Amino acid sequence: MTVPRILIAGCGDIGGRVARQLQGAGWEVTGARRTVSRLPEGVRGVCADFSQPGCPDGWPVVAPDYLVYAVAADQHDEDGYRRAYLDGLANVMGWLKQHGQTPRRLIFVSSSSVYGQTDGEWVDETSATQPAGYSGQVMLEAEALAASSQAPATVVRLTGIYGPGRERLINQARQGVYAAQQPPQYGNRIHADDAAGLIAHLLRADWAGTELAGCYLGVDDCPAALHEVLEWLCGQLGVAQTSHQAPLRRTGSKRCSNARARAIGWAPRYPSFREGYAELLQGMA
Repeated sequence: MTVPRILIAGCGDIGGRVARQLQGAGWEVTGARRTVSRLPEGVRGVCADFSQPGCPDGWPVVAPDYLVYAVAADQHDEDGYRRAYLDGLANVMGWLKQHGQTPRRLIFVSSSSVYGQTDGEWVDETSATQPAGYSGQVMLEAEALAASSQAPATVVRLTGIYGPGRERLINQARQGVYAAQQPPQYGNRIHADDAAGLIAHLLRADWAGTELAGCYLGVDDCPAALHEVLEWLCGQLGVAQTSHQAPLRRTGSKRCSNARARAIGWAPRYPSFREGYAELLQGMA
């Protein structure tokens, strides 16, 4: 039986979780990142700086069946985003071309920041993408670059990732921070394990011969207003919400649908923020 080979460019938090899930399914996994000592055990490492055009030493001689580009920007401004998502992706695509390698599929990990809706609208993969900020605009450019690859490309737009090490809302709830109820600021979330699980599910489905779409939204089943999440977290923590602190700055409001991902057999292990945060809080305790 042929063992599928995958190269994960940006094998950090989400990429590492994908690696561990696919290792468990018998896949051969190579992870590329700056610090290979932080790769999951058993993952072959390639020390790579994606912002530099030179192909790194140790690039796989045998062509990977799949490339997952899951790099995270280490500088949160437009220049940092362009280096991570545009320059980095272009470099990796160039390294593949340099070695005459064309994977069966490229999966580019994107973000729901490509959407600009602000009034609580439901959005899916066919909704208008008119981002107001640089992050969404750069992501759209990177998605277009991925689509220009010689390999078929699938974009996974992840939303509001939380989990171990991603505890911003918990920290805010500990301080009693509140959000205005009106107008509700709808947000979308996905546990880091579910985000990785969706990517792994798509890869396994493609390997099994399922035809993939060009884009999937990675989100749990229950978009929720920010005030609802903070109230629930404060209740779990036994913290009274303060009345003297200002509400959090409104940054947009939309509700993302995971219907397309569910239609190919994926389901989140944590269907709402309650299940995911409950386990996270228990682990922190």
